[in-house]
Amino acid sequence: MKILLTGSNGLLGQKLVALLHQKPNVILVATSRGANKLAGLYPDLRFVPLDVADATQVQQVLAQEQPTHVIHTAALTNVDECELNHEACWQQNVTAVGHLVEACAARNIHLTHLSTDFIFSGEAGPLAEDAKPGPVNLYGESKLAAEQLVQASTGRWAIARTVLVYGVAHEYGRTNIVLWVRDSLRAGKAIKVVADQWRTPTLAEDLAEGCWLLAAHAAQGIYHLSGADMLTPHAMALQVADYFGLDKTLIEKVDASTFSQPARRPARTGFRIDKARHELGYAPCSFTEGIAIIGQQSENGQ
Repeated sequence: MKILLTGSNGLLGQKLVALLHQKPNVILVATSRGANKLAGLYPDLRFVPLDVADATQVQQVLAQEQPTHVIHTAALTNVDECELNHEACWQQNVTAVGHLVEACAARNIHLTHLSTDFIFSGEAGPLAEDAKPGPVNLYGESKLAAEQLVQASTGRWAIARTVLVYGVAHEYGRTNIVLWVRDSLRAGKAIKVVADQWRTPTLAEDLAEGCWLLAAHAAQGIYHLSGADMLTPHAMALQVADYFGLDKTLIEKVDASTFSQPARRPARTGFRIDKARHELGYAPCSFTEGIAIIGQQSENGQ
């Protein structure tokens, strides 16, 4: 197998590099728009600059590298940024996918495409793969449009949808629910956390494993890859405080109307993951176990 990975500098991309770099009989090619952030960690990692929104670059790199599989994690995932910058959102999340779909189909390359629970309206989670989409923001609309391009492909493809990914990454500017709560409470800061949204939070390592299983099986179709625990962000925050022994009285329970964000959020998503469990052997850890893993990684300076 020769796997070409897009978005190797991102949270999921970094976890996939860590996982695939050590797999016997797998040749890995990491790609990203920016410079390789992982050069110091993996000196022998093959890295090729690639802007997936550039059709010529996509054709050139796939022709040059000739992968058997592509795992596409690169995207504009900041939901509010997407709402405020339609053009950039569509270019990175839809146009780029069209380029990859076309190039992969022409070369018989298996494509694993990452998608999101935000393609759904948030009225009826947890959701199975055949639930009807109905995005409530532009990010969700862009990811649904990308899914439709993948599904229309004449080539081989799998779509991996996920939910609220959390983890520790190298030189990574963005935070996530676990790190934000831990760091805020450690600093003695009071935080407001919503209790009227529901998700199945996903440890980045589990998602990386799920993507690897899709590629290894050359799976075809849509798969939900998330954690199994259905929780509100408020409940997640309390678990984080408990694990790290922090002051829970700093956590204020609020509803989503407290915040004025450019993009609407779906209220209740979360996934049923039976299909991935049965067909792929996908076995995510619990949210409690995920917090412990992050705690260990942080202590080890990862």
